Amino acid sequence: MSVLFPKLNKPREWDYRPIYYDPEKEARKEKLARLHHGSFREEHEKNMSSMRAKQKSKLSFWIVLLLLVLVLYLFLR
Repeated sequence: MSVLFPKLNKPREWDYRPIYYDPEKEARKEKLARLHHGSFREEHEKNMSSMRAKQKSKLSFWIVLLLLVLVLYLFLR
């Protein structure tokens, strides 16, 4: 059978995927490059300061909520 119909390999198909600009992906690459260049400490300090700010805001929220509950309890008692 192979004498009558020899097996021929198919030619490669053109597989082109265009590259589009993605600003978010570029920002991630830039941030990763900055981390690799030794600014890990700066990023860590920035993250820690934002974490402290979040903790302060949470604490103030719970204190205000507690005060409101106490005031409502005293007036509605």
